[in-house]
Amino acid sequence: MSGVMEYREIQELLVHRHPVLLVDRVLEIEEGKGIVALKNFTVNEPYVPGHFPGNPIVPGTVLIESMAQVGALFVARSVPSVRGRVPYLVGLDQVRFRSPVLPGDQVIHHVELLRRKKDLWKVKGVARVDGKIVMEAVLLAVLLPPSAKEEP
Repeated sequence: MSGVMEYREIQELLVHRHPVLLVDRVLEIEEGKGIVALKNFTVNEPYVPGHFPGNPIVPGTVLIESMAQVGALFVARSVPSVRGRVPYLVGLDQVRFRSPVLPGDQVIHHVELLRRKKDLWKVKGVARVDGKIVMEAVLLAVLLPPSAKEEP
C-alpha cells in the first residue's frame, strides 16, 4: 500500500466539515483493495461533555461515522470518476464494539473492499487503538449525485 493524504486533501474528497469530519490523515491506500487512516479523538470533541459526564467515551455512532468516512475516501481515491458524488451509508452488518474509545485515543481504521456492484460498495472495517481491536463492522454504501434527495 502507498500514498498518504493529509487533512487538506481529505477535505477535497469528502463533503464533511468540522465538527463532523472524522478523519485526520490517511496513512496507506491501495486503490481497489484497502485503506488505513486515523482519527485522533480529543477531550475537545463536541459530544465529550455529555457522553458521559465524569466518564467520557466516544459514542459508537461516531466510531461508525469515522469508519464510513474512511470508506468514502477509499471509494473517491479508487474511482476518481465518482468524485463529487455523495456516499450514503445504507447498511451495517456484524457491528461489534470490543472496547471503549476514550478522549486521547488515536483510532486506526483498516478498511478493505469486499464487493462492488455498480454504485453499491461493501467494505469491512476494523478499528484499533494501540493495536487492540475496538470496533469491527461491515458497511454498505451507495453513491448518489450531490443533488439526489431521498423519496418520502
